[in-house]
Parts: sequence; C-alpha cells; structure tokens
Amino acid sequence: MSVFSGRLDAVNGPRIRGRAGALAMVGLATLTALALLQGSSIKTAYGRPLVAALRGGLAQALPGRPAPISVADWEALPPGAANAVIAPGRATVQVPILMYHYIRVPPDPATDRLGWGLSTSPDDFRLQMDYLDDHGYHPVTLTDLRAYLSGTQSLPDRPVVLTFDDGYSDVYTAAYPLLKQHHFKAVAYIVSGFVGRAGQNVMPDQVREMDANGIEIGAHTVNHVDLTKVHGSDLWNEVKGSKDALEALVGHPVLDFCYPSGRQDAEVVQAVQAAGYQSATTTASGAVHSFGDRFTWSRVRVSGSESLGDFARGLEQHETGVMPSRFEMIRIPRAYPLVFIGRLAGLE
Repeated sequence: MSVFSGRLDAVNGPRIRGRAGALAMVGLATLTALALLQGSSIKTAYGRPLVAALRGGLAQALPGRPAPISVADWEALPPGAANAVIAPGRATVQVPILMYHYIRVPPDPATDRLGWGLSTSPDDFRLQMDYLDDHGYHPVTLTDLRAYLSGTQSLPDRPVVLTFDDGYSDVYTAAYPLLKQHHFKAVAYIVSGFVGRAGQNVMPDQVREMDANGIEIGAHTVNHVDLTKVHGSDLWNEVKGSKDALEALVGHPVLDFCYPSGRQDAEVVQAVQAAGYQSATTTASGAVHSFGDRFTWSRVRVSGSESLGDFARGLEQHETGVMPSRFEMIRIPRAYPLVFIGRLAGLE
C-alpha cells in the first residue's frame, strides 16, 4: 500500500515522504503560502490514505493526454485525538490553582512589603508561562475542573488553573497578551465596584474582551471587604451584588467566586452558595480538590519574590494524563487529501 505522510512547518517549509509525495506538492505549496500569510501558529498538516494512493494506472481524460492519478479517501486523526487525557470518574484530582495578583515591576519591599509580595514582574510572568508551555501543562478553567469532578468531561494532561485576583489593570495590559500568545485559559476574579477606575483597575470593555477570549470572569465582592466581618444584607450585597453587576457586564452567568484575602466562615460560604455560585476559592495552600469541597478550593500562591525553581516546585502536585488506547479516525474526501491544523482548520 502506498502511504503519503506530510508535515508542514510554517518556518521551514513543507517536508514530504513516500511514493505519493509528488502528488501533494501543489497542495502543500499552496498550504505553505497560506500558512506564511496567516502566521506561524499553523504548524502541521498530516494524513494517510485508507487504501492505495495510486490506483488504476493512467486513464485517458482527453485524447492523447493522461488523466490525473486517482487518489483514495484519506484517514486521519482529528486535532487532539492522540493527546493524553485524565479520564473522568475520580473523586479527587490534583490540579494546582495558581494565585496571582499584580503583574508589574514589584515595588521596593522596604516601603511596600505587601505589594512586593503580591507582585510578579512581567519578565518573571513570561518565563513562568513559557515554563508551563514547554513542560506540557494545560491551563483549564474552574468550569472545566467542576465538569471533571462531576463526571461530565475529561481533563488534559498536566492541568493547571491560572487565577488573577482583584481585577487590576495589569491583568489586561500585562497578563492577558501573554495568555493569548500561549493560547492559555485563565480566571480573572473581578471586584465589581472597582471596575472602571482608570489607571488602577480594568475597564468594562476590557472585562468583556477577556471574557470573550478564554478568560473566565469570576466575582470577588463589590468592595473587597472581609466577609467574616459583615452580616445580613451587607454580606448579601457584597456576594450577590458582585455577581449581578458582572453578569450585567458580560451578559451571561458568573459562576465562580473568590473570598477576599481568603476570609470565610460557615455564614459566608452559605451566602455564596445561596447567591448561585458553583465554586469558590480561598488562599489556603493545596492542590487536591473534590466536588464536595468546591466552595473552599485551595490554591498555590505565586509570590513576587520566587524564582523559576520555586514556581516549578509549586506545580509538583499535578496529574499526568494517559494516552488513549485507540484513536477515532475521520475520513477526508479525496478532493482534499490533507488535514489542516490551526487557522486553516475546516478547509478540508
């Protein structure tokens, strides 16, 4: 059986092998041009025929001229089909929920010790995101984590959740561009009463843009108060009021909550549940989660003073996925013998 195997690298150009390789040269050349025009995120095109790629010899299409060589249908893996996954069915799972605050040049610890500890420099943040990418971590949202623990979906290999507290302006100006560059999901906990404070916090249109591009919006109260020190209607206004304001902003339910400074007690947790949230995070240290403790999930603090080695140690409690035992193939019509990955997906 003749087999075609092709790989397209947007930088190095096409590489093909096999007896039917010449048959795909024109298609690969076109694909290369499109890839270079649309960006280097297009990395791979691949496929293999179900049966012989060359069949029946040459037929006469026009008097004295041979018809194009017949090409059979193709069998190929859809994107992600061969990726390792964590199958649902487990009651607990180890997923580091990383906790960030500022992404900025840290202030002088002699004058602002708290701000220094809460600040990750843009350079360090870039190195950390590169580390996650290079070492096979896959950022997911809290919605993904809940779905896994409720048994309705799998998780990717080495899942991790990136959370950003308070809704400072640099979550949009410094963190968001890098998250987009790496195609990372994340969670931004927004203090609803602070939205729109120019130069300090995110603006309404920035919240909507992040929400539309992979950043899950969570609530962080209206005024960032210690919830254990407010009660009754004041507690309800902080918890439910933040949810209502953010839902009006993004136009859909906001289901995640974060306790300011991690402060919570039985009354606070009850109010969060009654308000309609589906999960909430604290500042307690840990990476093991279950569906039953979803209103007090622990996190892993990313300190402004830590080295890349410290960052890596914070990821040690993680899950490793398992490769699937079989792959679900898709069949590509012979008119389009390649599977396009990235921005060209769907052309087949």
